[in-house]
Amino acid sequence: MWNSFWRSRDRFSLDQLRYLTEQLTKVQIINEVNKGFVIEALRSIAELITYGDQHDPSFFEFFMEKQVMGEFLRVLKLTRTVSVPLQLLQTVSIMVQNLKSEHAIYYMFSNEYINYLITYPFDFRNEELLSYYISFLRTISGKLNKNTVSLLVKTHGDEVVSFPLYVEAIRYAFHEESMIRTAVRAVTLNVYHVGDDSVNRYIASTPHKDYFSNLVSFFRKQSMDLNKLLSDTQLNPGPDSMSAIIAAVDEIEDNLYYFSDVVSAGIPDVGRLITDGIMMILIFPLLLPSLRVMPNNDMQDGASLSLYLLCCILRIVKIKDLANTVAAALFYPSEAFTKSSRGFHSDGVLVQNDCTSSNLSLREVLLAYVSKGNDILVLGSLSVLATLLQTKELDESMLDGLGILPQRKQHKKLLLQALVGEGSGEEELFSSKSSRDGIGNDINVYHKKIKEQYGVSFLPLDAGISPHIHRFQVIDALVSLSCRSNISAEILWDGGWLLRQLLPYSVSEFNSHHLELLKVSYKNYASALVEEARGSWSDLLISVLCDEWRKCKRAMESSSPRKEPNCILLLPWKISSGGHVPEESSFAAGKRMHELVKVFVLLHQLQIFTLGRALSEQPLIYPPGDLHANFRARGSGLDVSGPKAGTEVSLGNALPCRIAFERGKELHVYFLAISLGISGWLALAEELPLKKSHGVVRSVAPLAGCNILPKSKITGKRKQKLR
Repeated sequence: MWNSFWRSRDRFSLDQLRYLTEQLTKVQIINEVNKGFVIEALRSIAELITYGDQHDPSFFEFFMEKQVMGEFLRVLKLTRTVSVPLQLLQTVSIMVQNLKSEHAIYYMFSNEYINYLITYPFDFRNEELLSYYISFLRTISGKLNKNTVSLLVKTHGDEVVSFPLYVEAIRYAFHEESMIRTAVRAVTLNVYHVGDDSVNRYIASTPHKDYFSNLVSFFRKQSMDLNKLLSDTQLNPGPDSMSAIIAAVDEIEDNLYYFSDVVSAGIPDVGRLITDGIMMILIFPLLLPSLRVMPNNDMQDGASLSLYLLCCILRIVKIKDLANTVAAALFYPSEAFTKSSRGFHSDGVLVQNDCTSSNLSLREVLLAYVSKGNDILVLGSLSVLATLLQTKELDESMLDGLGILPQRKQHKKLLLQALVGEGSGEEELFSSKSSRDGIGNDINVYHKKIKEQYGVSFLPLDAGISPHIHRFQVIDALVSLSCRSNISAEILWDGGWLLRQLLPYSVSEFNSHHLELLKVSYKNYASALVEEARGSWSDLLISVLCDEWRKCKRAMESSSPRKEPNCILLLPWKISSGGHVPEESSFAAGKRMHELVKVFVLLHQLQIFTLGRALSEQPLIYPPGDLHANFRARGSGLDVSGPKAGTEVSLGNALPCRIAFERGKELHVYFLAISLGISGWLALAEELPLKKSHGVVRSVAPLAGCNILPKSKITGKRKQKLR
């Protein structure tokens, strides 16, 4: 019989399908002798059915008539080897995946054939078999819709009482192999997006709803593992530390995107289960207790990780109740959530005068980080505030209560109140101060929910305080940050962006103290910049200033922050990646100059903003007037940024010359000496063939520390020396 399998026959014919089926029905035992035939027969039948579905419907009619699916299951019961179940799962997967006929899919899903395969007790000690099985489940789920799902569930009345595909898939949701976890998630998403009400009730019922709390618990474990990795890496950094952290961060964010995909299916009960799980398992017991202000320690990995995770949750998992509950929790002290947990068990990083966390709300802790924290905590806190500001699911009253409602939204809200005659909206619209006495009913609703649903017995510390006071505290912290000299310029720019979002049109909420702080800080950096003009990098100062002005303007006017949340965790390694650079080296001097320019540009633009003026595209480096030192630059057709390779210049003041790098290959060029303020350059330009008296700069050499004097300033004695 086995030899006749290989005799000549049209491979894609109904006769071949009939022959294979007849031979398969004769198999009564599977051993090493006939195992190869069975595997090849199963594989060939899959090819033939797929071919017939596209070319000849009689193939599948024969498949149904002879109940070949029943033969598959009979063969499965006979086997004691792994290879046959592997091929069988692959065969059915190929058929289901490639069948285009709805009639064929309905047949495959009916008669309990698929459910029998799903619930069959395979020996999953073989990892390859488990991979094939999970792939099979994923393929089946890909064909689900409101019609086909009914063929895979058992119902009692209008209620689903059994759904093997879903139940068996989530058994492996937390398997150690990431590819299996990914496949299981694909199965669940295909189920959720079917949109069948009875199926939705089933997955949200006991015990199946435990899957969602288990998901959050799994995410919590990954978060704690990441915290340990961060702590261990800081103590003993290795060559693969950064890649390990990035991989862990990627997995964290992948999990949150899975939550987001689940929520997007629009199943209300599931959204509630995920919200409750995230709040009760992750945020209340782990993240919020880590946000503390405690003395005498410079390390607070737990706080930085908590800030990062809060940003990610708010940015990715878009649930209105979740976002507003998280924001409402910021009005409580961290001790309100420390009944049985201390978060990531980390110590604090700064001393807030004589304050401790017990008399500070979490909102105030964030502002304390901004005012007095290190780079990491400043960046983390700014990221959380910016994320809250950008979270569309957050009620505007919540933003107002936190003190971060943008002024344009505040004006819009008050204008609407004035138009419909609500309260004192008209008076408030033209006033810089709010006359509201409380945070608002919307916030109180979430405070009540935190108490009654989540069992938090503490009272919010900021209850009854005017949002205007909270707004003043935020502005005060951001202005203080702008004047700090121990924070990197990049992070100061992030603070400047947030300040511009809150006050985009005016400075009515700046008080005289704020203006004085900004003015003094600006003068200090302006003086330092003048000193830098005498330094070793003075030739690049103007060019760097122009570049950073444009970058800062673009950053301040951007609609969203420049950095992703993972920068909070990667910042320590970014700082340390440069290695040790001697303070006296030229490279260190260049870095200091660059940092100085960036801070000066930020403060300068804030100064312009406080005056209510628009920012120019280029900095006004020189006062109006005809400066003799700029004559050669203007004469050459250059702007304030100076010459660069590829720039077109006028050759009116240039000297023609020839250069050669090897014998017989001379190049005709023009030599220019260009001055601009205190900067100067020597340039070589090549004449443009179609534009006489103009050329293109090919090479530039800066002249460091130039001090070009007008011709009239050269005394007779100096003239003799020059001769």
